[in-house]
Amino acid sequence: MKPCRNADILWRNTSIATSSVQVHHRPLPKQFRLNEQSIIAFAATRDPARAKKFYGNILGLRLVSEELPFALVFDAHGTMLRVTIVKTLNAAGYTVLGWQVPDIVTAAKSLQKAGVQFERYPGMNQDEMGIWASPGGAKVAWFKDPDGNTLSISEH
Repeated sequence: MKPCRNADILWRNTSIATSSVQVHHRPLPKQFRLNEQSIIAFAATRDPARAKKFYGNILGLRLVSEELPFALVFDAHGTMLRVTIVKTLNAAGYTVLGWQVPDIVTAAKSLQKAGVQFERYPGMNQDEMGIWASPGGAKVAWFKDPDGNTLSISEH
């Protein structure tokens, strides 16, 4: 047995329990929790060269690494974005990535200058830039990457 374990047994089973003998205990390990971990975002592409240009040059994300033939890895303001390279892709009918911005009009103008075209959706009351104001007050504008993935910017 380890000395620390022996001392613990003696402490509990003998009169040493009332003495000033110091016993060393290891603290309990901290419980693992996902809420204390960083999240990783994923999007898919069939064409890594186009995705690299779009996410890097147009959206301005820093390319961290090219893990070909698996993924392009970007830094999205401290969040890892893995653009996974796939053979076939069926774009989702919903937003897969979104950015919260402090001023949606400024952000939309900047993205438009970079070549981003904002989507228009029938039945949604969007302004001339394609920005929709939700009943709760948030403002959202949607756009697509070269593979048809829906992305968004929003102001809350």
